Amino acid sequence: MGSSMSFSVTLLDLAGFAALLLWGIHMVQTGVMRALGPRLKVVLGRALRHPLQGFVAGAAVTTLLQSSTATALMVSGFTAAGLVALVPALAVMLGANIGTTLIVQVLSFDVTAVAPVAILAGLIMFRRGAGTGMRDLGRVMIGLGLVVLALSHLVDLLRPLEDAPSIRMLLGAVATVPLLDVLLAAVLTWAVHSSVAVVLITASLAAQGVVPPNAAIALVLGANLGSAIAPVVEAMGRDDAAARRLPMGNLINRILGVAVALALIEPIGRWMVEFQPDTSRVAVDFHTLFNLATALVFLPLLKPFARALEWLYPDREDAADPTRPRYLTAADRDMPVLALGAAAREALRLADALEEMLDEAAGALLTGDRRRIAETRGRDDIPDRLNREIRTYLAMLDPEDMSPADRRRVEEILAFSANMEQAADVVCGRLMTDAGKRLKRGIAFSSAQQAELDQLMERLKANIRLASSLFMTADPRAARLLALEKTAFRDSETLAARRHFDRLRQGLATLADASGLHIDIVRDLKLVNSHVVAAAAYPVLARTGELLDTRIAAGPEPADLS
Repeated sequence: MGSSMSFSVTLLDLAGFAALLLWGIHMVQTGVMRALGPRLKVVLGRALRHPLQGFVAGAAVTTLLQSSTATALMVSGFTAAGLVALVPALAVMLGANIGTTLIVQVLSFDVTAVAPVAILAGLIMFRRGAGTGMRDLGRVMIGLGLVVLALSHLVDLLRPLEDAPSIRMLLGAVATVPLLDVLLAAVLTWAVHSSVAVVLITASLAAQGVVPPNAAIALVLGANLGSAIAPVVEAMGRDDAAARRLPMGNLINRILGVAVALALIEPIGRWMVEFQPDTSRVAVDFHTLFNLATALVFLPLLKPFARALEWLYPDREDAADPTRPRYLTAADRDMPVLALGAAAREALRLADALEEMLDEAAGALLTGDRRRIAETRGRDDIPDRLNREIRTYLAMLDPEDMSPADRRRVEEILAFSANMEQAADVVCGRLMTDAGKRLKRGIAFSSAQQAELDQLMERLKANIRLASSLFMTADPRAARLLALEKTAFRDSETLAARRHFDRLRQGLATLADASGLHIDIVRDLKLVNSHVVAAAAYPVLARTGELLDTRIAAGPEPADLS
């Protein structure tokens, strides 16, 4: 009874310190991401131009994050967005695998004395830190201290298990089937999202003689395999071939390496024992050698490997898909003059999409057809994605390579695309809500009201075309003409409001319903026009000094109340 109770408590202690280990790794990762997240993405973005740079950056970033899974998810996002090529992205993952070995090597030594110091220093920085950066660094220090503390206690708990008959029998049965060891460690690594933790626990088991060297090697292979599963599971949830290539490439890399090592596990085990007689170091050193070997083998083969992945996961995206960027290419990002031209051409597609949406909206407002209303609402994805892709593309440009004129052009492109997207949101949202109200209430516009709406629609489409031209030419004369269009739409709104009030005063409820909806539509069209003017006219007028800070007329000086 006593031994059973003691065994239960030991298992509970093991689970608790394993959880503490994972929580420490999580604290390190979140602290680094909060402190350096944007910078890490910039470093990766720059490094992803060349495979060797990507390899080094992957190792460095993973060492900071304490997780190759986090690096994989970050780089997968870059490749899915088309911002980086597949070859350097695959190189990053090879480097990330090396990064995990560096973490394991450091934590495998007896650094127990560091734990209290790290936790105390981290707590002081977290509680007394003047800025968020210092607090985030404190979080990292606390996490490192918890990792070291948890590992030392795990070793102490595992040491008595060497003589536990039930544990030795269980692990002995598992140790006789290397494939079972691999699968067990792979599932465990996928569950906890940390190959570092699994390898370190394996090293502790081997140090206490609980598992023989060959079983430890098989468990390490499983940890390497399991670290590649989580990004694949994440990618499978997306219907995008580009998002699946990198995670699957990393998984294939792991599977091939594990398969070869598993087939040669007997000679590898004998050689590792001769190479490293200290059983506590066999798992750790094999982890390093395995990842170095796979990196050396796969680095020269990345180009044909990438082509094979592209063949295995071909692009299924329709070239005519209106939401797909046509001009944003990664190759142009090294030359800002080309990149800005490509982004400007892509931004003009937003204006074309807005004009087409207005045509659809006019038809939906005229007919009140539910299908046309739904189709117009569904077109909202086009400007949303294009604007997002433009922002992401411009954010990847190196500011040091740009002149002041280039940076000003970046601001103009961002302003143009953002305002065009917001104008499209009004069309798909508020205008289609107006169309739904007309259908639901059975409202019929008079011929004069319908003619006025048609006229405003045509005028608005002409303004969109003028804005597109102005965006490319920056002609101050065209900017003044476009800015004056705000007055025309404001006058239309004032006239519509006056007519609606007259009908309310006359008690013409049926006509008032129509005029009320009419003024709502006029106001929404005025809002669309305001975004169009802000997209192209305001940047030019601001540059020439013709844009006033306020429309309020200058009045007399305020009286001196002193």
